[in-house]
Amino acid sequence: MSDRMPYSSDVGDEQWALVEPVLTAWKAGHPSVSGHQGKYAMREIVNAVLYQNHSGSQWDLLPHDLPPAGAVKYYFYKWRDDGTDQTIHDLLRWQLREKRKRLADPSLVVLDTQSIHAAVGVPAATTGKDAAKWVPGRKRCLAVDVLGLVIDCVVLPASAHENTAGIALLDGVAGQCDTVRKALVDQGFKKKAVDHGKTVGIYVEIVERNPDQSGFVPQAKRWIVEQTNGILMFYRRLVRDYEHRLTSSRSRVLWAMTSIMSRRLTGATLASWRTA
Repeated sequence: MSDRMPYSSDVGDEQWALVEPVLTAWKAGHPSVSGHQGKYAMREIVNAVLYQNHSGSQWDLLPHDLPPAGAVKYYFYKWRDDGTDQTIHDLLRWQLREKRKRLADPSLVVLDTQSIHAAVGVPAATTGKDAAKWVPGRKRCLAVDVLGLVIDCVVLPASAHENTAGIALLDGVAGQCDTVRKALVDQGFKKKAVDHGKTVGIYVEIVERNPDQSGFVPQAKRWIVEQTNGILMFYRRLVRDYEHRLTSSRSRVLWAMTSIMSRRLTGATLASWRTA
């Protein structure tokens, strides 16, 4: 650990012990051509990514006692593109599921989408307007297990239909977990998503809303994905989509869940930005 004063978003010693083996192996597999070992510790790079996720800071406004934006960007983009962020996320998810006395991979997932406003400067070609919710921006699509842990995440323009999101999520889930047999969705998903589920071996059940209910009423089991969407809102970088690339938006979700799961595994807590 560095000599600087810690931030609340930093990984503690126990949390770092969960992540460190992956990044040590990654570092060993990516030696510098010049033999240089790198100026910045991997732990501090992770701390900078998590600080930005939690605080919503711009790249150029990262605190001076963290590695500079250029170094953090380099690793964030590298880990995004080669799947290291996904590897860390999945390892923690497996460990947390097993800690909760469940198999490493689920048999049931819950799908949902959330339309998020895009920041100024986000390329128009990667955004759209949600016709149902009148939200201009992007659509964050999640598949979660019964613990609310993310199995797959897809980010699309907000104009994308729920069927498009559902098909992409079903493909992602089937590609990662051959154990999933059933997916619960809301009424926004239609026959195309249901039919596509059959092609990948996943039965898609549309959970019907009780017509006698008005306002927001949590639906059995489906509320879990709503809870995950709510938890992600504690990470201010995710409240609005600031990323130029859809893959970067997805990586932000993986890093937020990595922070959440590492803390659940070690019993640590993280203060909400809503807390006075």
